[in-house]
Amino acid sequence: MSFHQPSPAPSQDIVPGEQYRYALTNFRIAHEKVEQQRLQLEEQERQVAQLRARIALLEGGNAPQRFGRGTNTIDDFSIKNTASQLEKMINRWASDVVRNPRPGVSLPQICQAILSDIPTGHEVGIRYEGTSMQVQALLRHAISEAISEGTINCLIVTNSSDANIQLTRIHEHIFARDPTVACVWRRQTFSAAVEQCTPSMSQAILLEQIPELIQLLDPSISASSPLSSPNPNTQSPDRAIQSIMESAYDFSRMLHGSTVTSVSGGSGGDAFYRAFVPELGSALQPRQIELVKRCLKSERGEMDRVGATIFPGLVKVTRGAGSGEGQQGQPETIQTVVRRAQVICECALGGVSDNASSASSILSSSSPLPLPHGMH
Repeated sequence: MSFHQPSPAPSQDIVPGEQYRYALTNFRIAHEKVEQQRLQLEEQERQVAQLRARIALLEGGNAPQRFGRGTNTIDDFSIKNTASQLEKMINRWASDVVRNPRPGVSLPQICQAILSDIPTGHEVGIRYEGTSMQVQALLRHAISEAISEGTINCLIVTNSSDANIQLTRIHEHIFARDPTVACVWRRQTFSAAVEQCTPSMSQAILLEQIPELIQLLDPSISASSPLSSPNPNTQSPDRAIQSIMESAYDFSRMLHGSTVTSVSGGSGGDAFYRAFVPELGSALQPRQIELVKRCLKSERGEMDRVGATIFPGLVKVTRGAGSGEGQQGQPETIQTVVRRAQVICECALGGVSDNASSASSILSSSSPLPLPHGMH
């Protein structure tokens, strides 16, 4: 009888306890280091996000909330739409004043007040008779002057006119030295600007730009009294003027608060907007003006002049390519007309010239669009 020996059980790898504990300790240490690196990466991502938010703030990145649009960049289309809405408000206000003037105030008186606020009307020798068409056009010219010089060409950041003038001068000095720094400075400053044009701010602007006209239309407005609060249930000239100034201020913030820094050609320098209003009696410059009515005299090649500006134009101010220091190396300031001023000519308005020699002298001495105040 034969007996079979049972086959031995397969041997198992047995790790000593000391080696097992050593491996487990190393694994725990490696896991802790990986977790520590993960936390460091998350902290770096938070710091990068904070840095990007800071850069966006310096560049005016919170502009979409202020402007109520999905982007904080502007183009010719958005400028055109906003300007058209403001132009309609001005036209409605001017027509209301002409149709329903304040009791005791005649259209010739309004015309005279406007010409007193705009002395160029007398210097060029134009005589306005104060017809309804002339007064309506001159009203639009006067309010265009107030909007251009009071809200667009002056950086309205605070409710103090003196402080705003100083800020505007600071921007001009910075722009003359480094347009890119001026770009960041202006948008950072506008990120803390007042939210709306208050009645007291409107009064200060109107009294500075068109004092005789505004006090003639509303005697309650004076240099020592605030602008009367508008009644929301009526469409009085006071309420209409306040609405115009608020819309003009929003338009100005849209222009100056934009993050668009590059210009055509990709130079990447600063570009900001200024408004201009052609003077009464100045020569018709096709590159700067757009006639709202057909001018037969101009088409025939005859001399004609600006009768009134019914809405201001816009120029984009940039710095050309240049290098070096001093007078020779300074880049040139370039003004590009992005929206021509809306103008009605003298013949369509029915203006009468006291002497033809003054008209011919203006035509012969006409020059391109002058730089805004303070720019060289």
